[in-house]
Amino acid sequence: MVEGRTHHPVIRAEKCHTCDICLKGCPARLIPEYREEKKSLRGTLYRLKIQETELQDKVSLPPCEEACPIRQDARGYVALIAKEKFSEALELIREVNPLPAVCGFICHHPCEEACLREGVDDPVSIRLLKRFVAEYERKSKSKKRRLKKKRREKVLVIGSGPAGLAAANDLSLLGFEVTIFESLPVLGGMLAVGIPEFRLPRDILQMEVEGIKELGVEMKTHHPFHFNGNRKPFEKLGFQAAFLSIGAHRSLKLNIPGEGFRGVLHGVEFLREINLGKNLTIGRRVAIVGGGNVALDAARSAIRLGAEAVHVYYRRSKKEMPAIPEEADEAIREGVRIHFLSSPVKIIGRGEKAVGLECIRMRLGEPDETGRRKPIPIKGSMHRVAAETVIVAIGQRVDRKPLKGLDLNRDGTVRVDPKTGETSMKGVFAGGDAVTGPGWAIDAIAAGKKGAEGISRYLS
Repeated sequence: MVEGRTHHPVIRAEKCHTCDICLKGCPARLIPEYREEKKSLRGTLYRLKIQETELQDKVSLPPCEEACPIRQDARGYVALIAKEKFSEALELIREVNPLPAVCGFICHHPCEEACLREGVDDPVSIRLLKRFVAEYERKSKSKKRRLKKKRREKVLVIGSGPAGLAAANDLSLLGFEVTIFESLPVLGGMLAVGIPEFRLPRDILQMEVEGIKELGVEMKTHHPFHFNGNRKPFEKLGFQAAFLSIGAHRSLKLNIPGEGFRGVLHGVEFLREINLGKNLTIGRRVAIVGGGNVALDAARSAIRLGAEAVHVYYRRSKKEMPAIPEEADEAIREGVRIHFLSSPVKIIGRGEKAVGLECIRMRLGEPDETGRRKPIPIKGSMHRVAAETVIVAIGQRVDRKPLKGLDLNRDGTVRVDPKTGETSMKGVFAGGDAVTGPGWAIDAIAAGKKGAEGISRYLS
């Protein structure tokens, strides 16, 4: 908060949220004595921000809130936690986020990347504070959320991942009767079968799911759903609208020689088997191809299954690695070795069994269509590595079988109206990985909330 005369503003530290909003609207443009305060928060804000930003008629959101896909009021709940108002902080979080504890464990926290505090020392630990208050309050009786007047319309949600759970949560709060169909034997989608328990404890996920059930949402497992080309399958069941959130549960293949050998597994399926409690046997030496969270989750899971040596091969550098940086650090601490600028060209076999990889070293060229520098093979750098188990984790795709009748993009994702989330089939909305391809949980939650809003408008 800034007080005082316009040419001598004063920042009151005990009330300041470091959100930069006051500076953007402040008539005192360049204040030399403040810019010279190199070690103070005030000096950092004025030195780095006021001289870069033209005064705007419209006051923007705080950077942390602007960076969050669901526009979570991070400064608000952080301030409440600082005052030890934990229940109030959780209530504020739940106003827009139906899965606060889950996000406290696995969110990639873009809010922290935008935090202005980094210019002074370190960003505020927004994600861990959310996790703290969600876990602290889990044993207390949470205040029952108020539902709007019940409506006659029934909505089907297909898939119980973060997008489906968020849509079901918001639709229930709006008064709709909601049912979730989940093809898996467990609820949670990729949260349950794609993320290892050491990263997201199952009791935490169960707590979040139960909170949404308490709103009156009916949830059915072992319940696959196919459109079969039209709306009739869900209309016959009495639903007036549907939200599709089936995720991207199929692994991409390397399409290199030897991928059919025994001992070659695929990341998403590998993690699903583990999370569903199935017994897997792997070799002493494991090679994993990929640089995302699935690759690192598979690597850390392999260690827990008894592998003696786990090596990850990624074709770009650490800077381009899509995995959350702290997850890479955890994997290295647990003994995983990551080889950057290395790409497999062949899986080596003996008989029908994989025994290793043939790789080539890479260098980075100009950026490609994704904005990341393109890996280019280095001639004469071919080399072999031993591995009894090879796990391919280079990406995921959507299963097209349930999507008959819907317009799809070239990559198999569902085409939707970017404003409403509605598909080419009237009354059917979609969101999450089924629309964007594999992404972050918080983006899927945002898509679920947008889908709920679109369905509410459609039915109104």
